[in-house]
Amino acid sequence: MDTSVPIIPRALSDADNALVRRAKTGDFEAFEELVSRHERGVYSLAMNMLRQRQDAEDVVQTSFLSAFENLGRFREEAAFGTWVRKIAVHAALKVIRTRKKARIVSLKHAAEAEKGSVPHPAFIAEWRDPSEVMDRKRLQETLDQGMCALPEKQRLVFVLRDIEGLSVREAARLLAISEGNVKVRLLRARLALREKLTRVFGREGGGILPAHPHEQRRSTSAQALLRSYRRRGRVKS
Repeated sequence: MDTSVPIIPRALSDADNALVRRAKTGDFEAFEELVSRHERGVYSLAMNMLRQRQDAEDVVQTSFLSAFENLGRFREEAAFGTWVRKIAVHAALKVIRTRKKARIVSLKHAAEAEKGSVPHPAFIAEWRDPSEVMDRKRLQETLDQGMCALPEKQRLVFVLRDIEGLSVREAARLLAISEGNVKVRLLRARLALREKLTRVFGREGGGILPAHPHEQRRSTSAQALLRSYRRRGRVKS
């Protein structure tokens, strides 16, 4: 399902709304509770985009400070968690533009064309259940390594689309690229991540599975693992 905002559980959203209303009256403890509820999710988002702890921590602080300063203008049409995450996305993109300003044109004004066909992964095998080969901690480390290995432009699209659940249009607007570029980068990211993880979870002698969506006839454990990773990124604290 294609949604324009991350999924926020109804009960969490209702509780947040009550805290927001209290915070707007000057109840700082209510705002501290909002921070406690959402700082882990915002930090996870920032780390996925920036891959550096200090930068991610700075984004968390900047995002909640901005949310506090602009709380009076928050109209509560969206969930607080969604709102503060969008603030964090903008803050993280600002960090990325700062990193790049000495060597490339900023993301906001970059215009590039995606050329060529999407490369077919060299190795796609049947996947084993991750629990067969490693514990949960090792699984998370492997997933994070796969994310880190993605080119930045692919990783950003993957984070915004598959982890944060933004629509193609929203991701294109935030990254200042075309919707077509979003789709191509996302497909390349998914294939690259799937190929990398397959090298860990592939069953010996399991054969090669088609990698392109139009060739896929059934859901595979590879797809299930990617869905699990996207759900892990959406867990709210």
